This record gives sequence, C-alpha cells and structure tokens, in this order.
Amino acid sequence: MSRLKFVVEREATGSKARAARFQTLHGEVQTPVFMPVGTQATVKGLTVDALRTVGSRVLLANTYHLLLRPGPDVFRAFGGIHRLMKWQGPVLTDSGGFQIFSLPAERAIDEKGARFRSYVDGTMHMLSPETSIDMQKAIGSDIMMVLDQCIPSTAPLAQAEAAMELTHRWALRSLEARGDSPQALFGIVQGACHPSLRRQSADFLASLPFDGLAIGGLAVGETHAERYEFTGLVTDHLPADKPRYLMGVGTPIDILEAVHRGVDMFDCIIPSQLAHRGTAFTSHGKIHCRRTVYRLSEAPLDAECDCQTCREYSRAYLCHLVRSNETLGAQLLSIHNLTFYHRLMREIRESILRDEFTAFYERKRHELARPDDDHPSKPPAKAVVPSTPRRGDYEIIKGPTGAFSIRQMSSGEVMHSVNRPSDEANALYVAQSRLAERLRLPSEAVPSTDLVIWDVGLGAASNAMAAIACFEEVYAQRGASGLRTVRVVSFECDLDALILATKKSARFPHLQHAAPHALLGQGRWTHASGLITWELFEGDFLARFPSAPAPDLVFYDPFSAKTDTALWTPEVFAAIALHGREKPMALYTYSASTAVRAALLWAGFWVAEGVGSGPRATTTMAFTGEDDEPDVSRVVPDVISWLGEAWLERWRRSDSRYPCDLIETEREAFSWRIESHRQFARRSIRPAAPATP
Repeated sequence: MSRLKFVVEREATGSKARAARFQTLHGEVQTPVFMPVGTQATVKGLTVDALRTVGSRVLLANTYHLLLRPGPDVFRAFGGIHRLMKWQGPVLTDSGGFQIFSLPAERAIDEKGARFRSYVDGTMHMLSPETSIDMQKAIGSDIMMVLDQCIPSTAPLAQAEAAMELTHRWALRSLEARGDSPQALFGIVQGACHPSLRRQSADFLASLPFDGLAIGGLAVGETHAERYEFTGLVTDHLPADKPRYLMGVGTPIDILEAVHRGVDMFDCIIPSQLAHRGTAFTSHGKIHCRRTVYRLSEAPLDAECDCQTCREYSRAYLCHLVRSNETLGAQLLSIHNLTFYHRLMREIRESILRDEFTAFYERKRHELARPDDDHPSKPPAKAVVPSTPRRGDYEIIKGPTGAFSIRQMSSGEVMHSVNRPSDEANALYVAQSRLAERLRLPSEAVPSTDLVIWDVGLGAASNAMAAIACFEEVYAQRGASGLRTVRVVSFECDLDALILATKKSARFPHLQHAAPHALLGQGRWTHASGLITWELFEGDFLARFPSAPAPDLVFYDPFSAKTDTALWTPEVFAAIALHGREKPMALYTYSASTAVRAALLWAGFWVAEGVGSGPRATTTMAFTGEDDEPDVSRVVPDVISWLGEAWLERWRRSDSRYPCDLIETEREAFSWRIESHRQFARRSIRPAAPATP
C-alpha cells in the first residue's frame, strides 16, 4: 500500500496531463509541482521565509552532499532536516547517483555501490543502496530515492543495459533497506535512449512496491526531441495510481512538454542558476539583465508579476546589481524566477482541472520559447558561421560537457568523447596505476632501472601530459629526493591531432606547457630536474615498439578495434608481453570488450575490470606475472575485480568469442588456452587439451 495516498483529480482531454494530490509526512502536495533544488539544505541565497513567499511547497536536498557535510550525526542530533533548516514542508532527497556520475575521476562503481573521494576533505566513502537509504533516513526526508547508476543518455545498448540491470538490483536492496520506515521511496527508470530498455525498466520497477516512480538518465546528452519522446514512452508504462517524477528537468518549456506527456513532479537548478548569471524568465520572454538596454530602464522586471522583485525594483537597479556582481542581484532574480516557475505550475494545474489544458498547452508552448519581446537583440549584419578547426583527418569538436575533443573524421571516433580529456586520462591511467606512489617509492624499494611508461596512441597527448603533470606535482612536494627517473615513450603514426590541438591550446589546457612543443620540434623533452624524459616513437607501433625500452606501465589508447584492428589482436598483446618479460608489467586500456579481454588472456596477461570512465561502465587492467597471482598492490581499486567464472560464461555465449580472422580448425585451441588460463585455475574442473591435428 502506498505511503502517499496518491489521488488523480482530473486527466486532461487530448493529453496525458493530469492534476493530482498526495499526502506526505509534512503535508499535502498538489501536482504538477516544481521542487526548488536545495542541494546543501538551502536554496542558494534564499531564506526559508522567502521560499514560502514565492510559493515553494516541496524542496529537494541531495544525499551525496549532505553525507559529506554536515554528515548524518548532525541530522540525527537535530531529528532531521526540517528542524535543522526550519522548513516545515515536504522534502525529497536525491540518492546521490547523479553526483557520483558527474565526478568520474574520483569514483569507482561496482556491485556493492560507488566508492568515491570526498571533495570536502579527500577521504574515501562508499555509497551503497543501504548507506544511501540510511543517510536519507537520518535526513528525515518525506520522499527518498533509490541509488541508481546514471550514465549518458547517448550510451550504447550494452552499457545502458548493464547500468539498468545494476540499478534494478540496487532498487531491490533499497526497498529492503527502507524496511518499515514511514518515508516514501521512489524507484528510478533507466535505459538511456533505447526504447526496449526503457520499457523493460519501467515494467520491472512498476511491479515493485514503490510509492512513486522517477524517470532518470535524461537531460544528460540527448536532444530535446529525444527527451520528449522517451518521457512519453516511459509514462505509457508507468502505473496511473503513483506519482511520476522527471529528474533534473528543466526549463519552463521542458516542464510544459513533460506535463503534456503525463509527468507530475519536477526539479531543476535552472531558475536559481540562471538568476546567478543575471537571467530572468518573464512574460515578455527570457531577459538578460546585464544588457546595456536596461541600464536606464525604470520599468519593473515583469509588469505581470507580483513578486517582491517586480513590485519594488527597476530593471536599471537589477542591471546595476548584476553588472556589479552583487549577491543581492542573484537573490532578487532567484525570487522572481521561482515565482515564475510556481505560477506556471499553478496555471497548468488550473487548466487541467478546468479541462482546458490542450488549449493552454498550444498557447503557452509558443510563449515560453520566445526571446525578449521588449528589447530583442539585434542580429549581426551578416551571419557568421564559425569554422571547425581541422588538420588532416582530424577536427576539434565540443562535447556534451562543454569540453573540447579531437575527432577523426574518417572513422568518426572521438578521443575522450564524454569527459574532459585530462579528467579521463587521470582517472583511467594515472590514478588507477597509482603513478604518484610509483614515483615516490622508498629508496630501498626503488629498482635500478627507470620507470618506463608506454603511451600507445599519443593522440592529443592527454595521457602523456597527465603522467607528466603527476610527476611535476610530486616533484613540487618532495623535490628530487627519493624519486625514480621516468621515461615516457609515446607511439603515434599521425601527429596531425597533436599539432592541431597544440595550435588551439586555449581549448586544451593540458597542452599549455613546453613539453608538447619540444616533442613536436625535437622528438624529445626533458624536465629541468633531468628525472623525467618524454620521447616520441613516430610511425607504425608494430614496427617501432621492439626498439623501445621494456615498459612498467602501458597506457593502451589507440582507436578502437573497428578502426585500428591490427593493434588489438592476441598476437600483438603476446608480443608486448614477451618484450616486457624482464619485469612485471601493468597495462591499462579504455576498452572493456569481450574480444579485447580474451585477446589479453590468450597472450598470457591476468585480466581484471578497471574503473568506469566516460561512457564506459568498466575499463580493463591487465598484468603479467608468474604462476602465482601478479602483485597488484599498487593498483586501484584496493580489492581487484579479476575476471572469473561469470565472465567466462558471458565469453562462451559471445559473438566475439574468437578473433575475426581465426579459422575454424584453430578455434578449439584458442578456447582451451582461455579456459586453461592460470587466472581460472581455481575452478575444480579444467578443460582437456585439444587433440593435436
């Protein structure tokens, strides 16, 4: 039985829009409803009295941030968030899943939960379904959210399916952890932009005793049209007797479109975030108060609005405050923007109750999309289409997070397609290999040889420069004492990507350094201390690597097997392992494909799952060793996730079980070599060796 006593009062004719109400522990909520985001138990810049005045009825707080500061002990001491912040209305707490997703360089996700580093004091935390619910109980929110794995909405099918299934398993654990608490709990539908997954997720969660259901994983990369399409698709599969919540959306037009498709609840930082940038939503259109045209205007911000800002202050004063970066400007614009949002929600609800929503929707969707009617910006005399910087087969593109990346035009592949290139390089290669610790080993443990790092696939030098930045940080802290000498060896057959990125280094901050210029000019760079050198091995990797020093670490980052097929074969990995046989080797790569992992195992590596990075739920780590398990004491995570029986079962069913050029008569031997790998030797039954032809 639902803890919310949800009742639909009216459904609109010609639309899926509906007006409803439900009861929480701290009062009734009428829908559709917009929830201002009070991440840190405060809506930035506004008092609780101001929130009540503008019409806020439900607030959203974030479990991730409140776990780190002030922490569960404070909430338990005060009896929850309501007494602590003096807010008597309902509170919904997000579980922290999106915040974990947004910090890829500082977290690792597995079945247990998300292990992440605190931005407050650097300590490590584990956020699991159980600890998330426990924290939300301490906060005392009226509505709790399950912990989910959020990924880009544009993620490929296999990654989206894995994240969805993990979210489902976490949802079951969240329900169990909730127990008999009177707090409501919502499940979260995932599945990225894949219709079959969205239907599957909605059907699965609808069968469970949640008090409401949320739509997650949108507004993270898809187009507006895709957002509307998948919102409508999901609501078609959600039960009519439970509230529906679209997480993190959005603009006024996004909200109107989602109500039209059957959504009841919304949250977003946009009204307060844009207020802090000097932007207001008005009946005249969206206004940018910083513009000179408002400098002498005595008119109110919006003549049709009765909020404190519009009653008492002129556009000229608001323009002055915004241009002066005064906090009062952001506060007054936040008051107005939230008033605008809450008034919109009331108008939507009233139009549904009068059964006039369809006409309201047709009129309002044009009004909400218009620019400033009073003072439209003058278009330039001639439209200027910015050119895309290009060189050879490469061009610079802007990714979904605003970071710039290099794209190979012939294949369409993007170097670091989701995260900032430096962030992904640090997470996947530098942090995971614990490079900083390898650099500053105690003197008695330092080997006589250099620490050699292979950078396979130089590209725009993100990985090599991340290693150099790590060295320079350690050197700045410790000086030369106790540091190993380091050789970074980069392999690349086409330098156009690096040349292009270096010429546009304002878009690639990691290249604002003398090293890449020296590498391009002389093929070599040496740090002033003489402790680290960076060398370029230009040309075909397969031809050049035999003359390179044996590596300790391999950052394996060429284009995918689809584009660079020759670099991902079992024979290449075997040759790398043989070349480095004189000492233990660790190889890190972004690929988590079955074929790549099988190739590494065939070559004799021990293989484990690596941290998630960008759009990938996991990556791959591989190690050379003797008959016993390799020493991975310097590897993150602390408890390594070796491939085991579950992976073998997936491999046996996979279409990528064998290399594409493997003939039929060689497949049995290939399978036996994988199944007989020392990594799987703990299994009680080992396969018999194939008959010799």
